[in-house]
Amino acid sequence: MPNNTSEKFKLKHFPSLIVDTYKAWTADDPFRLSAVVAYYAVLSLPGLLVIIVNTVGYFWGADIVQGKLTQEISSALGHDVADAIKTMMVETQNKEKSTAATLAGIGSLLFGATGVFYHLQLSLNQIWNIVPDKDSGFTKMLLDRTRSFAFILVIGFLLLISFLITTAISSLNNYIQSFLPDFIVYIAFVLDAVLSISVITVLFALLFQYLPDAKIRWKTVWIGGLITAILFVFGEFILGVYLGTANPGSTYGAAGTIVLILLWVSYSCLILFFGAEFTYVYANRYGLGIQPNAKAKISENS
Repeated sequence: MPNNTSEKFKLKHFPSLIVDTYKAWTADDPFRLSAVVAYYAVLSLPGLLVIIVNTVGYFWGADIVQGKLTQEISSALGHDVADAIKTMMVETQNKEKSTAATLAGIGSLLFGATGVFYHLQLSLNQIWNIVPDKDSGFTKMLLDRTRSFAFILVIGFLLLISFLITTAISSLNNYIQSFLPDFIVYIAFVLDAVLSISVITVLFALLFQYLPDAKIRWKTVWIGGLITAILFVFGEFILGVYLGTANPGSTYGAAGTIVLILLWVSYSCLILFFGAEFTYVYANRYGLGIQPNAKAKISENS
């Protein structure tokens, strides 16, 4: 329950917030929750690629989007995984069956990608001690699936914005390099980090605000989204170093690509759930609270 006192956040509170967050995070069995989401993420991958490539590619160009996605995947999971996913993207963009591929992608999205966000919603509800109303029935299920579809479009939109800003930053870097060649590496690094954190903060804030069956203040959402984004960027860097040195997928042979995707999604979800726990702890400690919406109630186990 939220704290009704007028206590305000101070920097010295941060260590105790992290400790309380860790205790709540471990109590909610985050490894099981992240494994479920990772499983559905693998099933949804073809549908996700179809929708994202076609949506963002409409504005940016499908070939460019494929190249950008391949580059990002390569930096996160390695060249082998990137090549496998690139092949998948090329197949989905086969001009001779683009209509069928798009329809198949929508079908995969409805039964796969929406499943990812549905289980992500269940996980966030559990973390925030919220139980959906069982009497809502088919109407709520349809609304949840529609919201899941909307989040795919949001991800596509954020990717488009990210691509545009990245291009602008690249042009700016080229201009600065003609005057300050020695500092361009540092400037590029800072700008890239700020861009990554900003885009991911927006995504996490939208997830926290609209995906769970909860009412939460935007002030809390932005704080939780920012903390989660910082942890996410730092955590992905650590994971990238690990995957680049240990190459755990090589142990599994042909199944290595799937294993690496499962590992990456599970690890990312662990960070996301930690950020959600931080948001919950922060909201309750400073009287902001996270309350169920009209279609849910507080868990009796909270």
